[in-house]
Amino acid sequence: MALKYAGMDVSEAKRLKALEEENGKMKRLLADAMLDDSILREMLGKNF
Repeated sequence: MALKYAGMDVSEAKRLKALEEENGKMKRLLADAMLDDSILREMLGKNF
C-alpha cells in the first residue's frame, strides 16, 4: 500500500480508499449541479 496508508490494517486502508473515491464522485456531482444552476439562472435572467 502507499505511504499514506501506513499504520492502517488492510480493511481500514480499503475503507479509506472507498471513501475517497465516493468523495470524488460527490464533488463531481456537486460541481455539475452548480453548473446547471448557473446556466439556468443565466437563462432566466435573459428576456426572450
